[in-house]
Amino acid sequence: MTARTIIDSPVGELTLAGDGEHLTELHFGRDGEPTGEDAVLVAAREQLHAYFAGKRRSFELPLRPAGTDFQREVWAALREIPYAETIDYGELARRIGRPGAARAVGAANGRNPLAIVVPCHRVIGADGSLTGFGGGLETKRALLELEARTARW
Repeated sequence: MTARTIIDSPVGELTLAGDGEHLTELHFGRDGEPTGEDAVLVAAREQLHAYFAGKRRSFELPLRPAGTDFQREVWAALREIPYAETIDYGELARRIGRPGAARAVGAANGRNPLAIVVPCHRVIGADGSLTGFGGGLETKRALLELEARTARW
């Protein structure tokens, strides 16, 4: 059974979905109708509120993102990017041992079903520019600014 809830955040509504044991999705905006919360969604909501308050730098949630083996490899590498730091797609490709796969890494990054928790917002263009982001570039900028501001504390 899938549970789905909508929460408010400083970057707008977020839709969280879970399978009862794992967080499976976190999308920007309203995606479907709420069906209730389970323990994982409650924990995700609480940890997200702490993140936005600058009191949490990483998430401790059981995750089960749906994707290919390659996508899951990229998403696992995203979780290793330290809070308030950014890397480019080429560096992310190197970190997973596929230095020529920056475009494929970018595509996998764009399909991340667990925004914020799997911090795809920390990946930027090779020239330092903000590049495509499912929540929009203003949201990406807001997340990076939040982390930069709270990392100094």
